[in-house]
Amino acid sequence: MDEHIRIGDVAPRVQYVADGVQTDFSFPFPIFEAANLEVRIGELVQQTGFAILGAGASGGGLVRFDQPPEAGRRVTLRRNLVVARTSDFQENGILRSRVLNDELDYQVAALQEVKEELSATLRLAPSEVGSLAPLPSREVRANRLIGFDSVGGLAVFERGEGLLTAPFPGGVPRTVEDKLGERLSARDFGAVGDGVTDDGPALQAAMHAAAASGKVLEIGEGTFRTTMGLTLLSAAAGLAMRGTILYDGPPGRTALAIGDGGAIRAQARRYTGLSVVRAAQSDWTDEADIGIQLRNIDACHVEIRRAERFTIGVQVVGDQLGAEDSELFYGRLIDNRIGLDLRTLTAAGWCNSLRHHGGHFACSSATNPTKARFGVRFSNAPGAYDRHNAHLFLGPAFELQRQGTPGTVDAIPFLLEAADGRGLTALGIRMEQCSPYVARHTGGFNDAVYEVSFVGTYGFLGCDIHYPPGATRAGGTVIPRHQAAAAIGTPRLIAAAESVRARAFRWRAGETGFEGMAVLSGNPAGPPGTLNGFCFPGLPDIGLNADSVTLPTSRALAFVVDAERCKEFFLAAEGTDLRPVVMQFGATEIVLGPEAPALLSNMNITWAGAPAFWWEGNANLDSLTGGLALNRLQRVTLHPACRYAVIGVRGGSAGATLRALRLYGPAQHAPAVLAGGGRRWGTRELATTAALTPPPIAAGGSFAHTVPLPDAAPGDFAQAAWSNATLLPFLAQVNATAPASVSLRIWNPTGAAVELAPGTAFLRVVKPKL
Repeated sequence: MDEHIRIGDVAPRVQYVADGVQTDFSFPFPIFEAANLEVRIGELVQQTGFAILGAGASGGGLVRFDQPPEAGRRVTLRRNLVVARTSDFQENGILRSRVLNDELDYQVAALQEVKEELSATLRLAPSEVGSLAPLPSREVRANRLIGFDSVGGLAVFERGEGLLTAPFPGGVPRTVEDKLGERLSARDFGAVGDGVTDDGPALQAAMHAAAASGKVLEIGEGTFRTTMGLTLLSAAAGLAMRGTILYDGPPGRTALAIGDGGAIRAQARRYTGLSVVRAAQSDWTDEADIGIQLRNIDACHVEIRRAERFTIGVQVVGDQLGAEDSELFYGRLIDNRIGLDLRTLTAAGWCNSLRHHGGHFACSSATNPTKARFGVRFSNAPGAYDRHNAHLFLGPAFELQRQGTPGTVDAIPFLLEAADGRGLTALGIRMEQCSPYVARHTGGFNDAVYEVSFVGTYGFLGCDIHYPPGATRAGGTVIPRHQAAAAIGTPRLIAAAESVRARAFRWRAGETGFEGMAVLSGNPAGPPGTLNGFCFPGLPDIGLNADSVTLPTSRALAFVVDAERCKEFFLAAEGTDLRPVVMQFGATEIVLGPEAPALLSNMNITWAGAPAFWWEGNANLDSLTGGLALNRLQRVTLHPACRYAVIGVRGGSAGATLRALRLYGPAQHAPAVLAGGGRRWGTRELATTAALTPPPIAAGGSFAHTVPLPDAAPGDFAQAAWSNATLLPFLAQVNATAPASVSLRIWNPTGAAVELAPGTAFLRVVKPKL
């Protein structure tokens, strides 16, 4: 304090009646520090949502609320000091006036509070002499009334009310008043439930009473219309509804908020039968238009019967604490843009480990027909915690209005907007009148499994996962149980190199190729622009070991697949320091650039750029994440524009080794693996033919002819055969002086000239294995 505080003759309490607009409320008495001031709205002590200004000032200060208190609520500001000695004067020490004044001021302020408290008690008038007797013992006053006898002394009297006793051994007699006080009813506070009367003030009064008393509030049968948003704080033991709240207030409000939010948790509470309907259909433009909001729930049991006509039907919020470990049951979530929103608000909040049962997420065909709608959304406020982990959905049903009716409308069951997260499992999904996607992943969510048990026939195109631009991982798996479940659950082996080392062959001097596989370079000359240019049949700098292959960082081995229909593959590799690599090509076999990203499931993917033109994982397959080998499990999701794909691994270090490589796909697809034939890579055998009319061959003579054969190299095995029957021997070998050609020689070992009929020479060259 800059100057000595002065304690005037001012009562340490002031009260106001809020008008719903005012946010600043002054207090005329001084406080030493902000913690000395108790702030109440109604009977409830407030912990957050305001700031205290003027601590240490003799003239008092003011309380500034973040939001104005509701109109009609009583605001109480009261000084409440801790009664404790905070200073100690030392013997023979210096007695400073400031310290002494502070101590005396604190004592005077505390005595003012005592005086204020005593003014609210029963006491004798100053003119009376004597004192009242103490209260009778607990046994004497139980179930009786306190009063005064004929001379004004304290006495107890019978209540004159009947007692109730439970009809079981050990039952204790209790008054009807006590019995009825076990639970609070909204009708005890004047709520009518006729659908016409504005029951908002009565409902809110009942909710405040439940929080103040720590009891369960009952809202009975009927339709309880309200023009104000309602809040049940977490101090209430729970809420049991049999009726419905009809919200008829302004837009952009939460109709029913449960829990305090902030740093207060609703723990081990039970909320049943929740039913909230908006009187008029929301136009879905304001996400503050919420039916039911559950804040910081922990180990709670929640049953929601209805949430209809809002922008967001139900929102589960993790604020400064998390929402977690709770069981939620859903009924009708109808005509909401987002049926259920799981959202974090701060960097310290989270929304994890929730179990969701049932739910009919539906929109009528006439409800905002041109606007996108979603069943369940995972989201976070800007800067808030962006991971949602361990959510289990059992049997949700979605009828969101099929895509294309009346226009192109997104009607997707799951929308994952949060940047990250793991462990979303949705089982027994029913999709009817939805888009051809069961989910949209916009970020890097991992390990999401969608088991779709039924897909309706209205505009059915499938139940895939949509990865829009900006998605960083292909983290979802769809199991369509309505399509031969046993087959769907078994991935199809597309290509396998059980021993990559055993596939090695000499392509030409100093260059190694591999049967059925393409070799890629991280720095191809040119660079080329087509599939045939990027996929080499053999390259140098690949090391061969006894049972493995050494791949430097500039080399990759891959399978080439036709991806016309199949856009998802599963890659498995055995070795060390291997990094997944994906190249994509369009229908004309032109390489696709960064505008057509591929995705991996358990790691981020990066664009290598020119001249490699491949996508690669940002970590090696055998690197550990939190001590777990999660990177070994990789799904490759191709861009929709991809027609041909090259999928394999490169060396993640100079000493990377590869032993085996396998590629899998979904059971409903059998994409072709491209190698050999009209392709240069992946085959040891080259063949060609030549139509010849040899001249007569003299006795002991021969006939020689050179046949072009691209990629034939000295050292290759060569064979020749003739199309017509003959006993003459044929010799073929690759020319050393004329590369890419084979020399054919026919011998005549007989003693007479031989004339061969015109025919065809078949030439075959085989690359030697290494």
